[in-house]
Amino acid sequence: MARRKTPRIPDALLDQLLGGADPKTAFDANGLLDDLKKALAERALNAEMDHHLSSDADGNSRNGYGRKTVTTDTGRIELEIPRDRQATFDPQLIAKYQRRFPGFDDKIVSMYARGMSAREIVGHLRELYGIEVSPDLVSAVTDAVLEEIAAWQARPLEPVYPLVFFDALRVKVRDEGIVRNKAVHIALGVRADGGKEILGLWLEQNEGAKFWLRVMNELDDILLAVIDGLKGFPDAILAVFPNAMVQTCIVHLLRHSLDFVSYKDRKPVAAALKGIYRALDADAGEAALAAFEESLWGRRYPAIGQSWRRAWSEVVPFYAFHADVRRILYTTNAIEALNSKLRRAVRARGHFPTDEAAMKLLFLVLNRSEKEWKMPPREWSMAKAQFAVIFGERFTRAIAA
Repeated sequence: MARRKTPRIPDALLDQLLGGADPKTAFDANGLLDDLKKALAERALNAEMDHHLSSDADGNSRNGYGRKTVTTDTGRIELEIPRDRQATFDPQLIAKYQRRFPGFDDKIVSMYARGMSAREIVGHLRELYGIEVSPDLVSAVTDAVLEEIAAWQARPLEPVYPLVFFDALRVKVRDEGIVRNKAVHIALGVRADGGKEILGLWLEQNEGAKFWLRVMNELDDILLAVIDGLKGFPDAILAVFPNAMVQTCIVHLLRHSLDFVSYKDRKPVAAALKGIYRALDADAGEAALAAFEESLWGRRYPAIGQSWRRAWSEVVPFYAFHADVRRILYTTNAIEALNSKLRRAVRARGHFPTDEAAMKLLFLVLNRSEKEWKMPPREWSMAKAQFAVIFGERFTRAIAA
């Protein structure tokens, strides 16, 4: 029979705290847990005061207590805050003028990051915890994120990114009394060690190559850019990084191809196109494209072959890599996985009152997603070897950085 683990808090102490009361009431509002939170907070505040007075050589002393009601994640508690005669004590646990317990703001920000509006958060706190807060308080708490965004956008980036994915999604933002569609542009970089990093988040009224040219100038150097087929985008990249390799997103190209196809023909057409992007090299891929154009599906849907021909110069780099490495370059799925999380949050909100409100939510979603990235792709070791062969010193410099 397994032995019972030694409890972190002795049973005798817990029994003493319960004092014969029903344990279920410990979790109620103003129950044992709230009493413990109050007692521990006041103990910590008194310890802070003792430390403050011990380091004060001017004969300062205690001067009673002041009362303050603070909001916690389970309700409101009234604390007795120690005071000193010279009024120089500034507590760290609950700072002057602070009315919310540490961690409460984080919960508001977390709910906002999951797509809840300010009024939904107010209702949630009221229903679950019986706490009354105003929508203005929620906005004030989440507005603190705007400073984080400004610092994040101004942070220094790596000198070289071997691989960068570019994509965009649409959000609805109220602008001068009219709800407009605006594009949120995202750049996801892969460092030389295989770690992923969001390089930037930009909001613009349309996804144009001129806009991307401005974005490119914010980056130092990239070796391979994977894009979503924006017209003129390769030129914008090469204008800033003439030695970069530009690869179109194969999945975007496939989706565009299937837009021309009736629903009942989609599966066989998609299967027929596999021979193109699974070819051994560029020559075999072009031969497979020519064979597709001559096939039944190619003759029935000639626009598909034309769309592949137009993008062929951005498809060719794909064939330089081993089949395992192609899984990384095959698609902007890495960034589209992010987009799916962003779209869920955006759908929950409908539209945003300002650009800042949109950026605030999207930044929080991206920030939460970035924390989930622990390991590089398993194909990255092989990818590094091929990047070193193709890009030579430019890639080895990125590894050494």
